[in-house]
Amino acid sequence: MLRIIDARTGEPAPAAPTRRAPTRVEAHAPGGDATALRVVLVADLLARAMELDGTPVWAVLTGAAEGERLRKDAAALGIRPFEEGDTAGHGPGTGQSVRVVGASGAGDARDVVTVAVGPAHPAEADLADPDAVRLALLERSRHARVELDAPALDEARDTLARWRRAVADWARHPSRPVPGEVRDRLRAAWEDDLDAPGVLRVLREVETDPDLPDGARFEICAYADRFLGLHLTRDVGTSY
Repeated sequence: MLRIIDARTGEPAPAAPTRRAPTRVEAHAPGGDATALRVVLVADLLARAMELDGTPVWAVLTGAAEGERLRKDAAALGIRPFEEGDTAGHGPGTGQSVRVVGASGAGDARDVVTVAVGPAHPAEADLADPDAVRLALLERSRHARVELDAPALDEARDTLARWRRAVADWARHPSRPVPGEVRDRLRAAWEDDLDAPGVLRVLREVETDPDLPDGARFEICAYADRFLGLHLTRDVGTSY
């Protein structure tokens, strides 16, 4: 079961009801800076994790004073479109609400599970390579401050290029199922407070594990990317 640290209590809380009623995921992102973009990204990860567990999601964006700009930047990062919604709204049949906010807004207590997101700097992120920005944000725990400086983006760009080349090569080999132990480790990571860095660590181990067939490596990356959203299979069919 997906559990997150509730910023109101500091304690783990279930992110979805036991019954599969739709969960309202609210990204509350005033402004249009890199921190607001990170809030929307974490809400996107939350929605992805819930849907992988079979929980339907109603995703809304609130508080966005620069909504048009934020939506454009979010789309560049591969983030799903969020509906506009007021802070009190609940969709038909919604079973629970989870609110994603910047850490500075976590003290705005409301009677909903609250996910706090650390700041991202600089305020104006370089979105020339949005997938690299997404990976750089995923490399750090959502609680921690992230520096989107040139070294971090260069490293993310190099990692993505290496992984995409590898995935394109592994796709040429006979398919093999995702090993149960690897699937369990991936799910355990993203169900533990949206631990994206933990998911990335599993992929780095998969990349070099001599006992895994290449067809299984491909399927593992494709499966993990349903949570990460890094387009790891983008170059399948490309000759290097």
